Amino acid sequence: MMKSEKAKLVTTVTTMTCCKNKSRLKYFPKIKHSLIVGLLLCNVFMPLFTNAQTEEETSLKLWYHQPAQIWDEALPIGNGRLGAMVFGGVTKERLQLNEESIWSKGGEYKDRRGGHKYVNQIRKLLFEGKYKEAQNMAKKRLMVERLPSGTNTYQTMGDLHIDFEGVENYTDYYRELDLSTATATTRFMVEDVMHQRTVISSAADQAIVLKASADKPGNITATLSLSRPGDGETVNASGNRLILKHHLNNGKGVQFEARAIITAPGGTLTAQGRQIKVDKANSMEIRLVAGTDYFGGEPKAICDSYEKSLDGKTYQDLLKDHIADYQSLFNRVSLELPVTEAAKFATDERVTAQRNGAHDPSLAALYFQFGRYLLISSSREGNMPANLQGIWADGEKPPWNSDYHININIQMMYWPAEITDLSECHLPFLEFVGKLRENGRKTARELYGAKGFTAHHTTDAWHYTTSFGLPEYGLWPMGAAWSSTHIWEHYLFTEDKTFLEEYGYPVMREAAEFLSSFLVKHPKTGKLVTGPSMSPENVFLAPDGTRASVVMGPAMDLQITRHLFEGVIRASEVLGTDQKFREKLKRQLNNLMPSAIGKDGLVLEWSFEDLKQALPGHRHMSHLYGLHPSNEFNWNETPEYMIASEKVIEDRLSHGGGHTGWSRGWIMNFYARLLDGNKIWDNLTELWAKKTYPNLMDAHPPFQMDGNMGSIAALAEMLLQSHTSEITLLPTLPDALPHGKVNGLIARGGFKVDMEWRKGRLVKATITSRLGNDARVRYGAKTVTFNMNKGETITLDKSLKIL
Repeated sequence: MMKSEKAKLVTTVTTMTCCKNKSRLKYFPKIKHSLIVGLLLCNVFMPLFTNAQTEEETSLKLWYHQPAQIWDEALPIGNGRLGAMVFGGVTKERLQLNEESIWSKGGEYKDRRGGHKYVNQIRKLLFEGKYKEAQNMAKKRLMVERLPSGTNTYQTMGDLHIDFEGVENYTDYYRELDLSTATATTRFMVEDVMHQRTVISSAADQAIVLKASADKPGNITATLSLSRPGDGETVNASGNRLILKHHLNNGKGVQFEARAIITAPGGTLTAQGRQIKVDKANSMEIRLVAGTDYFGGEPKAICDSYEKSLDGKTYQDLLKDHIADYQSLFNRVSLELPVTEAAKFATDERVTAQRNGAHDPSLAALYFQFGRYLLISSSREGNMPANLQGIWADGEKPPWNSDYHININIQMMYWPAEITDLSECHLPFLEFVGKLRENGRKTARELYGAKGFTAHHTTDAWHYTTSFGLPEYGLWPMGAAWSSTHIWEHYLFTEDKTFLEEYGYPVMREAAEFLSSFLVKHPKTGKLVTGPSMSPENVFLAPDGTRASVVMGPAMDLQITRHLFEGVIRASEVLGTDQKFREKLKRQLNNLMPSAIGKDGLVLEWSFEDLKQALPGHRHMSHLYGLHPSNEFNWNETPEYMIASEKVIEDRLSHGGGHTGWSRGWIMNFYARLLDGNKIWDNLTELWAKKTYPNLMDAHPPFQMDGNMGSIAALAEMLLQSHTSEITLLPTLPDALPHGKVNGLIARGGFKVDMEWRKGRLVKATITSRLGNDARVRYGAKTVTFNMNKGETITLDKSLKIL
């Protein structure tokens, strides 16, 4: 974009009087006649204009006029392992702390013994249409009613509390999360003294660092403490260290140590019981390290090692290394979208304004980059994968135990990883899938008499794979298979043959081996189906009017089976191995029950059986797996399924579907594949208005990170698609984004793509081949194939001619 063009997008905020602010009300059309809101605009929004910043200064910042009052207003920082929610309090600052491996452990998980002996009986009942009898038998013979501790739980590490003195009468408050540097900063004035506090979580140095400073000496006085909810922790203050230790589950869970090292130049520092007092310092720095025994180390020794590695490094050293490390990932992709006056408001005000129809297209760019920020901050190579809440969870009992739901949630967390050039951040999940094999093999044998490995709807840090709870959510043995498809997707973007050969293919093969031995012939059609299984968390009405979930061959099962089998077949061809198994999978694919369309024109959720929905507005739309994330349904080859899929979405939404954050995110991806950009935008603004917290975190509710990730994956596919062996440029721009610019998106085959568009049309695209593959490029109805060498770059105009 030319400077002159960009200038048209950016309006500098100037100091305005209260009466002038009335012009801003046009961005809040449904509330512009409210006296109360008018007063609110004058009295609450006014600080924005007296401390004005340009759009260029705030385009990658979440910023606010007040501290966080609750957890969902705090700002997340993380290095993939250590996380914190920063509240930005003035007199009382709180950092709620997390470490990825702090999990409870209530006991060993055991599969229902001898379950495989009853599988054929259950199948027979299902084929006969005796759903309730089959479901009751499946619950009794295949499921563990209650795991030893419910399920194991990801828990908070604790809280760092800092009580500051002498700052009670503050003005000009401001806090921000700068996505460009991964820094959380709080600023305010006390009389003529400017105070600033900056917090980072450094992957380079494996520490959370807080720096509090004032522009005049002797103005930092504070009391620091570490605490944790519940019982059993020990806290000690000695010298300049606060140390918190705990062993979860009375010695059964993870043992950890958190250590805060405090320095206070120009002041005094005194340990007092379980606290440290800093008095009249010029500045204060806190370096927090943590270690657990999850991976077999000793927490104290790990903390000693981290602390020693920090010796001799100044705060500026730590900040510089942190930013360099973070930006090596974050700076790979940039996105510029149209800017309106709505962008001049604080982030929480922008979110609130969505409820009143504010037109704020550049919020999509901020939201997109915030999603990438969350993934970088919660999922780094060598670490555990992001859980339901990323790495940010408060208390001892977070929602859904903050575990790893593998019936869509963790998969959605990683949908944007490859296309937004964060492939390294995908690896923790891919490696986690392989760790399910040891337990998953036992589950496959004991419950189903099958080969390979399987896992059900959820798991945790201890990699359990068994079926538990109730059939309507727990009797679903497809979790390992779906997760394994991510390995092939990773290969399609990277063509990392070493990874595929040494790790990826063996995992994929073993997941496919389970499905291969799990398939049975339907007695009426002769086609292969899975079962007993179900369509995740949904319920149907049997012909006799009873509610049930368990069936043979639900649509999603068969779509996952096709997706995985096709990936394993192609992977074995790439590696030139396993021909016998490959041919077996091909034969089974040819005889697999196809997806079906019902009399009402909708894709059938329970495959060949046109069963009535008991919950027509259900949040899961599992039978559209073939639309996304698979490419089984596409406009080139199966247009009838695309039309039927759109009818499914319309039907679900008309009955109240899409009511959770992640469900709305999935719908956006469906519309990306359906090439309906305006509906992507409509669902995004609906998500902002109803399912987004002031800190831009997704509200399931409560917070789940999958909604953020699913939504930004859809935004990426709105601009670039490559699932049909073509690099499709700007496939489905919404009217709300007539012009913009994106750099750094990645297409399958290893292509980096930069694009600029104006008035809804492509201006130019620059494509760089990372791997030396030919590039088949589509824009609109035109396709052109370019022979490209590794490292070669071409720039195309709107006619796909090389400039």
